[in-house]
Amino acid sequence: MGAARVLVTGSAGHLGEALVRVLRTQGYGVTGIDINSSPYTTMVGSVADRMLVRDCVADVDAVLHAVTLHKPHVGSHDKQAFVDTNVTGTLTLLQEAVAAGVGSFVFTSTTSAFGRALTPAPGEPAAWITEDVVPRPRNIYGATKTAAEDLCELIHVEDGLPVVVLRTARFFPEGDDNENVRTAYPDANVKTNEFLYRRVDVADVVDAHLLAMQRAAKIGFGRYIISAATPFTPSDLAGLRADAPAVVRRLFPDYEAQYSRRGWRMFPSIARVYVSARARAELDWAPRYDFRSVLDALAADEDPRSPLARAIGAKGYHDKPTGVYTS
Repeated sequence: MGAARVLVTGSAGHLGEALVRVLRTQGYGVTGIDINSSPYTTMVGSVADRMLVRDCVADVDAVLHAVTLHKPHVGSHDKQAFVDTNVTGTLTLLQEAVAAGVGSFVFTSTTSAFGRALTPAPGEPAAWITEDVVPRPRNIYGATKTAAEDLCELIHVEDGLPVVVLRTARFFPEGDDNENVRTAYPDANVKTNEFLYRRVDVADVVDAHLLAMQRAAKIGFGRYIISAATPFTPSDLAGLRADAPAVVRRLFPDYEAQYSRRGWRMFPSIARVYVSARARAELDWAPRYDFRSVLDALAADEDPRSPLARAIGAKGYHDKPTGVYTS
């Protein structure tokens, strides 16, 4: 499969660059499309431009559709812009992929699609988030991503295009968008805590995309959560909501020593846990980075990030300074 050709959308972005980097090293022919030029972008333009997309999908074997307007754009772009990129752009790619006879299509979605389903009522245990949880979007980002997922399923049913949807957890290196969290915890502390329940390294995200691309024809259509393997079980959910440090202490007796060295703290309460068991079973996905690996790296005074994450660094989400997500 080394001679296969792959179209990567959003190739100037964080995940898009990661995908192009890894695909190139594995011998794939890669076409990258993005509205911004970059060393990883072949064609500059919008995925909503049908003629451009038609040119890009010609003679490719697979599409990895990572381009999107993200949550950080909610404050800088109107709802129509989200529809144009996340819905119309996805539909255009799907239709042109069908017409070109593309063999597999991987759509990068988000755990943000679950929206209000991620927040349990006061007094309830933490939410156990699997693919069976019904999304309840809380903003235009989530609404357009779930709409795009539905289009993926519709095109698979109507036209037979093999499509895999990957709902990825947080992998961006930018600071947390919650000001209270940013001011209360060092950034590395926040990200380490999140590996317990809602973070994943970009190298593991890339692995999941390549496995999904390779298995799409056999799967037909599937949705998968892509998040670091959580150490928790459903029996931990009440404790996580009431006293998360106690649960983490039981599972990782050594974590407090590493945290105290750095003046870090565990979150007092964890309200949701992303479960990636289905992706690990059906995609044969084996994420390499999790809370345990981060603790081990901290104990050795090493950078816990993957070499790929370090190489890409932070990109920001806007050309001009726009809040905490801008580099």
